[in-house]
Amino acid sequence: MKFTKRFKHTIAACLVTAVTAGAAATAYAHEMGLQVYSLRNQFKENGVADTFKTIQSWELEALEAAGDLYGLSIYDYKNELNKHNLRVVSVDTNYEEVRDNPMAVAYKAAFFGAKYATFYWIPHEGDFGYDHAKAAVDVMNRSGKILAQNGVTLQYHPHGYEFHEHNGEPLLDYMLKNVTEAEFQMDVFWIKNGGADPVEYLQKYPGRFKTLHLKDRLPGTENNLDGKQDVETNVVLGEGDVGIAAVVEEAKKQGIQYFFIEDESSRVERQVPKSIEYLKSLGVH
Repeated sequence: MKFTKRFKHTIAACLVTAVTAGAAATAYAHEMGLQVYSLRNQFKENGVADTFKTIQSWELEALEAAGDLYGLSIYDYKNELNKHNLRVVSVDTNYEEVRDNPMAVAYKAAFFGAKYATFYWIPHEGDFGYDHAKAAVDVMNRSGKILAQNGVTLQYHPHGYEFHEHNGEPLLDYMLKNVTEAEFQMDVFWIKNGGADPVEYLQKYPGRFKTLHLKDRLPGTENNLDGKQDVETNVVLGEGDVGIAAVVEEAKKQGIQYFFIEDESSRVERQVPKSIEYLKSLGVH
């Protein structure tokens, strides 16, 4: 990956900014944020500026973002973030980039002042198996160490297919026990969809899940190990079968800082404000 001279010079300043942003972030306790993928259709239809304006109107500041810049340069995208008082806490990345070019991930995180870099899918054909999990563990340990040396925490976001078992144990447990140089992000919807209890996993592995995706599921939805589900099963937080209140209570006990709302449904613009109010009622701001 080639970096322009301008980009390299900008990165030097951003490395300092990232450290400063990380220190400032400690002032926020149990902060509510948004995974911007929730508004993927709005970004395409309305543009980045108007979509950021919507997020700003919800009084959210912390974002998971920068996976898709929707046609803008990195500079213009960052300028729009600044104009709307938004900050990227975690940059989106993918397995291949983490595996093949971890320094590119570090540069991207530094440019946006992000503390975390998160990937969301481990490529696999057929059922997810031990070989996939072992390869991912190796990638996370190798690349996670490089990112940590550059002030960035690598996170993996399980999707539920990791509940396939090997030697009588879910592969997610194998990964949690063997990844030593990176961390995990819990999407409570996908833990539930894989047939497990999010609270039980938080309690079983305290401290391993550094951030949360809060997403609720329509009651009656069938579990599966595919890592896929109809997006219209996303409902307002507190109205589904995930048990959001209990998750938040346990996460607060563990000191988890960032609670990212994600809503992939077509009703996202109506549902997110209601989800925000529900989280506020649980003491998350």
